[in-house]
Amino acid sequence: MKPGEQHEINRRRDRLLASIALTAGIGLALALPFALRAGAEFFLPLTAALVIAVALVPLLEWMERRRVPSGLAALLSVIGFLVVANTALVLIIVPATDWFLILPRRLPQIQANLAPLIDFYANLQRFVDETVQMLATGPVAAAQTAAVDTPRSLLQFAATSAPSAIIQMVFALLIIYFFLAGWTRLRRRTINSRGSFDGAMAVARVIQNVVDATSAYVITIATINLCLGLAIALALWLIGMPSPLMWGGIVALLNFIPYFGPMLAAVLLGLGGLMVFDDVWVALMPAALQVAFHLVEANVITPTVLGRRLTMNPLLILVSLAFWGWVWGTPGALLGVPLLIIVQTVVAAAGTPDIAGFLFERGTLTVDPRKESDEKDERDVTDG
Repeated sequence: MKPGEQHEINRRRDRLLASIALTAGIGLALALPFALRAGAEFFLPLTAALVIAVALVPLLEWMERRRVPSGLAALLSVIGFLVVANTALVLIIVPATDWFLILPRRLPQIQANLAPLIDFYANLQRFVDETVQMLATGPVAAAQTAAVDTPRSLLQFAATSAPSAIIQMVFALLIIYFFLAGWTRLRRRTINSRGSFDGAMAVARVIQNVVDATSAYVITIATINLCLGLAIALALWLIGMPSPLMWGGIVALLNFIPYFGPMLAAVLLGLGGLMVFDDVWVALMPAALQVAFHLVEANVITPTVLGRRLTMNPLLILVSLAFWGWVWGTPGALLGVPLLIIVQTVVAAAGTPDIAGFLFERGTLTVDPRKESDEKDERDVTDG
């Protein structure tokens, strides 16, 4: 077989292998969301635990620099996280339970407060219907209704889901602890496993950038949201809104979800105001306060504190929220921005990915003109 024929066979083989690899990669990328959604009971606590663990790495390293053993430092980090999380949940869940219990008794008051608005929209809807009937040339299609099965027993649902939730929580806590306990050894082993000094430095830079960006975002946003929640709680206390700390905690928690979280918080505060106050305009004041505080926080405080280093494209944020919200619901929406930061940090540190070149080196899908010219000259010399 001539050298030119062998070269052509090798090139076609490489292109075939690259095509197969790219096709498999595209298929994996398309199937991955459905796999994550189907395996949410495993992947959701695992992903949440890893994000929380990465955010706790600076605290772990701070204790290790003060000669605290890795196992003890990891345990203290997990305990600190549990104390903060449980305190926040107690401040929110315990008062919220009372609000849910009194909601059925407050429905007449809510209807009375909303009566002027309901009458206005009813008259507007009647006017629109009459106009449409006059302009319509054909019969109006009857509205189709879909029957929705209501849960048979909320207590039964809670009883069946509670064991699964407890297992997932314990699994996540164990992941956080063992990740933190072995973080220093894992990072050292990963860096030392590289074959060259440049490769080791690149891996070290990627790891450090991911930890710094993720922890900085989570800690900074948590601090901003905490201050926002306290400010709203103080404002609600001044206007006489019951359970101001609960409402402040709800606002702080929902503010972790960009765009959609503050809107949901305003709706909940509007509903809470309608349950408490008799005048509709006073009842809407809690929601108005939340909107005003959020506008200041989103347009002044957060951009000033975060700066350009952690500024993200709003389109990417919306896509990430929609994707992870579709995959895992509300917990996925909470994880959407931290996961986006991790992906952006890795891509920025690794550079623009060249999948074919990464898998099969250069010249897999395209041929370097200089290399092709050299090979042609070599074949001409051999043939001559």
